[in-house]
Amino acid sequence: MPRQSMTCQFDLFSAPQRGMTAGMPQWPELPEETRRALTVLIVRLFVDHANCERTSQQKEAGHDA
Repeated sequence: MPRQSMTCQFDLFSAPQRGMTAGMPQWPELPEETRRALTVLIVRLFVDHANCERTSQQKEAGHDA
């Protein structure tokens, strides 16, 4: 008999279907302070990822010599 997971995870990649995901607020429903904090964190994530990609490419280029 398959065991079912007890944890829940939001499906971030499916088509949004309002009312299908309980407890997940829409962006405009979040308080302004929360939206601002999330925006800063998302931008930091993108910048860190871009910096990691650049560092990784530089290391790979150094191995070609």
